[in-house]
Amino acid sequence: MTQPCAHIIDDDEAIRDALQWLFKTRDVACATWPSAESFLEALQPGWRGCVVLDIRMEGMSGLECFDVLRQRGNQLPVIFITGHGDVPMAVAALKKGAFDFIEKPFNDSDLVDIVMRALEIDANNHRAETTRETVEARLATLTAREQEVMELILAGKFNKVIADELCISMRTVEAHRSKVFEKMEVRSAVELAQLVNLVRNRAPH
Repeated sequence: MTQPCAHIIDDDEAIRDALQWLFKTRDVACATWPSAESFLEALQPGWRGCVVLDIRMEGMSGLECFDVLRQRGNQLPVIFITGHGDVPMAVAALKKGAFDFIEKPFNDSDLVDIVMRALEIDANNHRAETTRETVEARLATLTAREQEVMELILAGKFNKVIADELCISMRTVEAHRSKVFEKMEVRSAVELAQLVNLVRNRAPH
């Protein structure tokens, strides 16, 4: 299931069917699940999209499902469907990283709008993750000496200073600098710093 879609998790078949029909009328791809357990059992790391999750269900609750997702490091945006009495729980889930919640009875357009935003956020996260993986792959091609030179470039040091610190010639520094730029596919120290920061400033899951 590589196509981004909205995963509807609800133990009420009528609600699953209604939401599936609603999303299809707005051209939103979706999949339905009768329980949190069935979704978690099928879930694969590469799945993209968002999760529309009923907060109260037989068996595992929506909140418990959300906790398991985050424990697994899964960052799919989660939208809770709540009854009036569940709002405090939904707010608590927001503080733990849930994307949003919508209260029953809800307006169809409001729910679809929230889902569309969640899908956009997931797409942005996926693009950023892909970029980070590309940068990490490039970094892995650097030799130990090239990595040393790169760190000194990032520290803003000139070639002469780098040569002195590493006890190598200026010509050798220039060769290493050129190789670093080539492998990292950048044209300047500024571009290099921006790329490396993408990886190093990555928020932990």
